[in-house]
Amino acid sequence: MEERLYQICTRCVMDTTDPQISFNENGECDLCTEYIDKRKHHNYQGKKSDIACNNLISDIKKSGTGKKYDCIIGLSGGVDSSTVAWITKQKGLRVLAIHIDNGWNSEEAEINIKNVANKLNIDYQKIAPEWNEFRELQLTFLKASIPEAETPTDVAIPAILHKVAAQYGAKYIISGGNFATEGILPKSWHYNAKDLKYFNYIVYKFGPLKLKSFPTFGFLKEFYYKVFKGIKTIYLLNYVPYNKSTSKEMLKNELDWRDYGGKHHESKYTAFIQSYYLFEKFGIDYRRATFSAQICTGELKREQALQLLETKPYNKEKVDLDIIYIAEKLEITVAEMNSIINAAPKWYWNYPNSEKKLSFIYNTYRKLYKKEKLANF
Repeated sequence: MEERLYQICTRCVMDTTDPQISFNENGECDLCTEYIDKRKHHNYQGKKSDIACNNLISDIKKSGTGKKYDCIIGLSGGVDSSTVAWITKQKGLRVLAIHIDNGWNSEEAEINIKNVANKLNIDYQKIAPEWNEFRELQLTFLKASIPEAETPTDVAIPAILHKVAAQYGAKYIISGGNFATEGILPKSWHYNAKDLKYFNYIVYKFGPLKLKSFPTFGFLKEFYYKVFKGIKTIYLLNYVPYNKSTSKEMLKNELDWRDYGGKHHESKYTAFIQSYYLFEKFGIDYRRATFSAQICTGELKREQALQLLETKPYNKEKVDLDIIYIAEKLEITVAEMNSIINAAPKWYWNYPNSEKKLSFIYNTYRKLYKKEKLANF
């Protein structure tokens, strides 16, 4: 992809650090334009959403008749998943919370997970991928020099949650994903983790390992769970007036929840990748996506966002310690870690992938299941 002149959206703060971004004649980017259009269908819409939510909860309870659990939720200790746990409990659902422990939890996340499960009195299981295999897999994606350094975790989460749901006969997985805070995210920053052609090529090209126990999750496996097992993924926070700041205060007061800092920083590895690795290697500042969504919803002024973006998203002294910690945990030297960080950046289109094929499949699926727009965005 050819290098282009720098440009920033005149409405939000997304810019050409997304190589695929485009702008209209008014200088407004395609990302916030699409977000504003889709938000009409995915955000909380008052009474209409309340009715839809109540009907959904009724369906979930009915599907759980004769079973131990009505639904499965992923619990990371973050604000989104903790809020989902709170809401499902308030709605009277019988919940099994699953924490996929990839070995990188912050202390705050560990405390939050225990507090949420104990204080809400919900059943909870911790499931951890085999560490040495997972560690090698993370190192493989770092060596590929792509933004998707978190792909191993992004694959493990849905794979494990669907497997557990099928095990208990649960028809619903309730996710903490939501359009309000995650509706703007360029594909170039976070390409489809379910593209097995892309995943397998990187494992073959950069990894010496042969996967033995790691649970992959491509389209065919997703199709199997959705169609043959009838498992649906529901984004419950789209049905409620969700405000992250308000939720944090509620969680602190009700569940002794502890704030861990930035978005998804309940994981030490995610905090490092999003705040430092992506910024220094690719020029990607994840705050741009979050701020842009907040600008579009009126929660943040564009001028305020621009001022916040003048500061770097990381603390240099902390990062120096993080690099030592992460290198040691990945069983490489600090010099090797720095070499990975400084290597020439690559993007998903630099490697074999199934982007066109998967886009066609998922677009067709969405057209066939329009009635589930709120559930599956």
